[in-house]
Amino acid sequence: MLLEVMDLGLIPRIITADSWYACVETLTLLKHQEWGFLFAIESNRLVSVEASQEYGQVCHLEIPPDGRIAYLKQVGFVKVFRTVFKDEFRHYIVFLPDLTALESFTQEEFKRLHDHHWGIEQFHRAVKQVCNIERFFVRDYNPIHTHIFSALRAFVQLEFKRAAGDILNWYQVKRNLFNPIISAFIQDHLAEVTNA
Repeated sequence: MLLEVMDLGLIPRIITADSWYACVETLTLLKHQEWGFLFAIESNRLVSVEASQEYGQVCHLEIPPDGRIAYLKQVGFVKVFRTVFKDEFRHYIVFLPDLTALESFTQEEFKRLHDHHWGIEQFHRAVKQVCNIERFFVRDYNPIHTHIFSALRAFVQLEFKRAAGDILNWYQVKRNLFNPIISAFIQDHLAEVTNA
């Protein structure tokens, strides 16, 4: 997908992804394209803050709230941020082609960018779990595209309902879809038990 974007000549303002995509090859490709990025990274990634290039795991790095400039092994200088989610530390790296801009990149800017990142993560989870974009039982080109289009259209409809206040969240429709069936099953089972 990234190579397709490059082939089209599009220049993204910034790229964001989770740690699954934060391999050295991807990060160095983006760096050489001089594209800014925010990636989650695993806590065992090696960084150095000293000129001596002694590396240590990012989880052991002291990181102030405004982040810390560090050298990510095999990638280069990035700014490292730490967040807490469900009582666990999560680590993120930010790269900007201009080192001065990277040094002045603040916690507020990171939070704003992270909010966009998290919105993308939520979209992907919802389109998989609620709209079943990955569950198709066809193999031909056109039916696959039709399924993907239908799943995306379903998500858009859910988002319209959520924005209008008709539902609280995307998962509510799926949850409520099976409540009458579950209720009927329980009532039938209770009737069988009491009649026996």
